Formats: sequence, C-alpha cells, structure tokens
Amino acid sequence: MNNNFKGKTVIITGASAGVGAAVARTFAHLGANLVLVARGQSALDKITDELKPITSVINIAMDINDPVANETLLEKAAQQFGSVDVLINNAGFHQRGDVENNQANDLAQMVDVNLRAPIQLACLMLPCLRKEGGGAIVNVGSLAGRTPLQGAATYAATKAGLRAFTYSLADELRDSGIYIGLVSPGPIDTGFIMSEIDQVEDIVFSQPMSSAQQVADAIVSIARGEETEISLPRASGWLTTISYLFPTLRRALRPALYNKGRKAKLQYKRRNSES
Repeated sequence: MNNNFKGKTVIITGASAGVGAAVARTFAHLGANLVLVARGQSALDKITDELKPITSVINIAMDINDPVANETLLEKAAQQFGSVDVLINNAGFHQRGDVENNQANDLAQMVDVNLRAPIQLACLMLPCLRKEGGGAIVNVGSLAGRTPLQGAATYAATKAGLRAFTYSLADELRDSGIYIGLVSPGPIDTGFIMSEIDQVEDIVFSQPMSSAQQVADAIVSIARGEETEISLPRASGWLTTISYLFPTLRRALRPALYNKGRKAKLQYKRRNSES
C-alpha cells in the first residue's frame, strides 16, 4: 500500500469520540472509506452524519469483546467496500486504581478490551491484507505500556502486552508490504481522562498533554509505514525508556513527578471548571 489512502478502507474501533473520532475525520479528509466501530449507536450516528458529506462511511455498533462480532465486522467491511486495507485498534478501557481496590472481573475486562480484542482483530485482518498485497494495522498503546505505573498496573500490563505483540508481529511481517506499528501517547485531552480526572493518578499529569489530533496524525504516520512506534510527547518516550531500564532511578524520581503532576492536575481542573 502506498501513502495515498484515497479509496482505501479503514476500520476504526472506539470511533465515536476522542481520538477515534479525530482519526476518523483525518482519514475522511484523506479520501478513505470508513468503517466506524463503537458500542453506542447514537454517538456513532453523530460522527457518521458529520463525515458522510466528505467520504463513504458506515458504522457498526458492537462490542469488540465478542469474537463472533469481530469476524462479522471484517465481513461487512469487505462486502460494503470490496476490500479492507487499514485497521486502527483504538478502543480502550481503563478501570483506575490499585489492584487491591478493584474487582477482579473489571481487571479481566481491561485485558479483554485492551489486549485480547486487538490481537484477535489483527489476526482476522491479516488474510485481508495479504489479499490486497499490503495495508496496515495500527495499535493505540500508551506511555503506561513502556514503564511500570502504580495505580494502573493492569492497564500498563495490557498496553505493554500490546506493544510486545506489535513489535513481534512487525518482525513476522517484515518486507511483506503490511505495516504494523503503534502510537504510545501520554495523557490526551479527551474525555477518557478529563471526565474522570479525580481518579487519574497524579503522576500521569507530570507529562505534557497531547491533543486528539496529534495522536491521529501519529496514527496516520504509522499507517504509512514511516515508523514502528511514535511516543507522544517524544521526550516522554525517552523518559519512560530510562525509567524502565533503571528502576531505582524511577522510584527515586517518582515523588518529584507526583508533585509536578499534582500541580498540573489542579490547573486542568481549574480550566475545566471555568469552561
């Protein structure tokens, strides 16, 4: 697949709001056919109606935890547009807080949504991409998947697993014309974080906030095969690498990062209350 997405079919999970909606808008303006996936029909209809004047788009309200629904998704996309060229695994779930303060089933659901479902969808997608002679799978990871994060242990584990899967699959498909990669953002200025800001660990806000559009632009770069991973912000990616390699340093820096994040969190809360 070349860098031109005009006429290509792009499946986007978690497409009804936030990063997913920004990705949908970006690919729409690049001329792609869109298959938008999320659980809520009304929110899907809203973004679909917005983009229909720009490009061809269908939506499918479904739960990506349903293996049968995932198989049907690929079939419907191919039937509608004749081919499936790009998969964006964006849907995510985060049950915040320490492990012992959570229900086991909620933690298991995080594994299902953030790791099992993207793996299944990627596996289902590969025959489609082989048939087309190329394409792309882009997974949305997190800085939390690059280094241990207390208060988000299971979430970090799912994103670390998704990152390992992405790099391994990229090696398996090297020179195939199928691009595999992931975007690993820190905090993003969307409802995923901002609507439950009090439950988010202070340390998360120690890193600069990205916009949904910045993440969407990075996803397009990955889909074009320009890089295997993009961390947002880039400097935070370097910081997570250092903290992973040197755990003693990570623990020593943690109080300062919590303090920095706490101050930034208060500023964001003040901004939200004034808007």
